[in-house]
Amino acid sequence: MKGKKRILVLTSTFPRWEDDEEPSFVFELCSRLKAQYRIHVLAPHFPGAKTYEYFEGIHIKRFRYFITPWQRLAYQGGILAKLRHNPWQYGLLPFFFLGELFSLIRLLRSYRFHLIHAHWLVPQGLVALLARLFIKSAPPLLCTSHGGDLFGLQGNLLNMAKRLIVLNSTAVTVVSSAMLEEVIKLDAGYEHIHVIPMGVDLQNRFVPPATRVNKGSLLFVGRLVEKKGLRYLIEALPLILKRHPEVCLRIAGDGPEKGNLKAQCAKLGISDHVRFLGAVKNERLPALYQTSDVVVFPSVIADDGDREGFGLVLVEALGCECATVVTDLPAMRDIIIDGKTGLVVPQKSIRQLAEKVIGLLDDPEMGRLVGKEGRRFVLERYDWDIIARQYAVLIESII
Repeated sequence: MKGKKRILVLTSTFPRWEDDEEPSFVFELCSRLKAQYRIHVLAPHFPGAKTYEYFEGIHIKRFRYFITPWQRLAYQGGILAKLRHNPWQYGLLPFFFLGELFSLIRLLRSYRFHLIHAHWLVPQGLVALLARLFIKSAPPLLCTSHGGDLFGLQGNLLNMAKRLIVLNSTAVTVVSSAMLEEVIKLDAGYEHIHVIPMGVDLQNRFVPPATRVNKGSLLFVGRLVEKKGLRYLIEALPLILKRHPEVCLRIAGDGPEKGNLKAQCAKLGISDHVRFLGAVKNERLPALYQTSDVVVFPSVIADDGDREGFGLVLVEALGCECATVVTDLPAMRDIIIDGKTGLVVPQKSIRQLAEKVIGLLDDPEMGRLVGKEGRRFVLERYDWDIIARQYAVLIESII
């Protein structure tokens, strides 16, 4: 460890304990950088999680911001989704913000860090900027936007905050070309903005099955929130069942829309053909992809403008050589070439969504060809080894 430079990672999404169902991309990036750097992580506390732990070579500090039972603003679907469905939680925001700020200042005074890496412009990037006002020689700031902070936080005041953060960051990364266009609109310069997505372990975990047996299984993976567009896939399912009555849709994920989606299935009379699996542990995901005929990502632009920043679960599916159907969101264009690495339909188009899924179920060979081409495409671009090297080069150029 002697001689390694320290990086402080700020995030609101991080595994709370071993085998957690929370998205693990921040942890995965930290794990791949720890050979070169001493990694410290500052993340929100959650009931049942440790306040401090040294886990797999990473120092993790979870800041408290309210009485323990109420520390549920982060995780389980994300802060934005929780605020939309539980407006009373807005009252927790000042405590969350101050709790993170004070914890960050204490860490900066306790250790000499060579870089702060803030995941999400708001709140982490903003907190990092404020903390630097209290530190004489603050380290440079690298901010990464994952989409929700860029697309979901709108309004003059929030746009001014995002512009301020981008202007005062040493470097900014976004996870897709569509997001680069959005950041440039902030008029905060572009020379220090880089497109580097999060990665997927395509060598050891998300790999094709030895054999794929067609059983009429559809799969959706993602949080149950508006922008994921699951309601449109459920609406399309009766049309698919007319042609393929054996089909079963498995839904891996949890979120505030779960009750509404179950009610929709009951209303359409298709509950027997839909399985809500809940939040699925990360190690179980490859098996789900490998036993699915078609994986569907019906994402949409939500009413408040929120949308996908990058289709990380889509990369996972392609890594397992899955035939995929996706909507025509800008974030998907980096990954899907229509008819080659997957099939694309207009968002919210129920009939076209059903037709594309039926086409893949009718022609398993086409699905296999698309899946193979999809894996080849993502393997060359999104494997963690490739992404970690890109981040390591950027970090070295900063510090």
